[in-house]
Amino acid sequence: MTSGIPQARYAARLTAARRAAADAGLAALLVGVGADLHYLAGYEAMPLERLTLLVIPTGDEAPLTLVAPRLEAAPARSCPAVASGVVEVVTWEETDDPMALVASLVTAIGRPAGETAAVAISDGMRAAFVLGLQHVLPTARFSLASSVLRSLRMRKDDDEVALLRRAAQAADRVVLAIAAGRLVGRTEDDVAREVRDRLVSEGHDHAEFWIVASGPNSASPHHDPGDRVIAAGEPIVVDIGGRLGGYGSDITRTLWVTGGDPALGPDPEFLALYTVLQHAQAAAANVVRPGITCERVDIVARTMIADAGHGSMFIHRTGHGIGLEGHEEPYIVAGNRERLAEGMAFSVEPGIYYDGRFGARIEDIVVCGDDGPIILNEVQRHLLVVAGL
Repeated sequence: MTSGIPQARYAARLTAARRAAADAGLAALLVGVGADLHYLAGYEAMPLERLTLLVIPTGDEAPLTLVAPRLEAAPARSCPAVASGVVEVVTWEETDDPMALVASLVTAIGRPAGETAAVAISDGMRAAFVLGLQHVLPTARFSLASSVLRSLRMRKDDDEVALLRRAAQAADRVVLAIAAGRLVGRTEDDVAREVRDRLVSEGHDHAEFWIVASGPNSASPHHDPGDRVIAAGEPIVVDIGGRLGGYGSDITRTLWVTGGDPALGPDPEFLALYTVLQHAQAAAANVVRPGITCERVDIVARTMIADAGHGSMFIHRTGHGIGLEGHEEPYIVAGNRERLAEGMAFSVEPGIYYDGRFGARIEDIVVCGDDGPIILNEVQRHLLVVAGL
C-alpha cells in the first residue's frame, strides 16, 4: 500500500498525541493494532494474538517504543515512525511475557511517590490484552485513548483530504461502470463480485463492502448480496467502498432498471419518494460549515423526510466520520452536539425504506471546509434510470 502521508508527518502526530496525553494527566498512551497505530506511526500491523503495542510516555525525554513480536520485527522497523528514528522497536521472543515488558516500560516512566499512574489504551484493543495489562499494572487507572486522540484524528489535513478525494473519485468511477453495464438477469452476488474487482482495478488497495440490494432488498440498509436475480422494473441500492492509501471511500447511489422498456420505469410513488430524499440529502450536505453541530446536519435531513410523511422510514443516523476507519467520529446523529470544524470528514446519507417493497439512499463523503461543504463524490444524485442490458 502506498501512502500519501509524508514521513515527517508522523513525528508531528506523535508529538501532538504526547502533548494531549500530558494535558489529560496521563502517564502514557498504550496504542494497539488498528487505526490509531496506523495514524500515529504509519504501521498497519497484522491483528495477531501476539501483542504489538506502541508505548507513548508523556515525559518529553522518555523514548517512544514499539513493542512487537520478533517475527514481526521487519515490518515494524520499516514503518515511517521507526524508519525516521522517532520510535524505537523492542522485540519479544515467543517464550517471553510481553505484558511484563510493557509494564517495565510504563513503570520506568516514574511518577511522584504515592501517585497512581493513569494510562489510556486503544478503544478497540483485544479484551485479552486489556486484561493482561490490568494484571501487570494493578494500580494504574485505565481510560480510552480516544479521549485524547479523537480531536487529532477527526480533523483531516490536506494530505488526508487528498487521499479521501482520490478514494471517492475511484469509487465514483465504479458506480458509473456498474450503472452502464448489464444488470438484468444477473444475481446481486455476481454484480457485487464485479464491484469488488472494479474497486481494486480503479486504485483501491482492497474492497471493504459491496452492497447490491435489488427490488424489496433495497429496503434493507445493510443487505448482504445474494442469489436474487435482478429484474427490470425495480430499484437497486448500490453502496460500496474500500481503502485507497489507507483512507476510505463510501458512496451510495440508487438505480432503477428498466430493461430497455420505458413502461418499466419508476412509478410515481417511487419518484416522489426519491425527490424528497434527493432534496433532503442536498440540504443536509449544504448546511455543513464550521460551528454548526453534528446533530444539525441530521435534523435538516430528517425534518424534510418527516414533513413528507416518511419520517418513520428513515431508520438510521444521517452519517458517520470516515478516514483510516470506515466508521469513525464524528457521527452525524441526533444528540451529538459536537461542533463541526474545518477538516472533519463524514458521510451524508439519508435513506427511506419501506420493508418488503423498496428503499432508496443517497450518500456522499463531505469535508467541512473553512466556509462550507466540500463534497468529494461527483456522481449525479438524481435517480439513475438505466436499461441494465
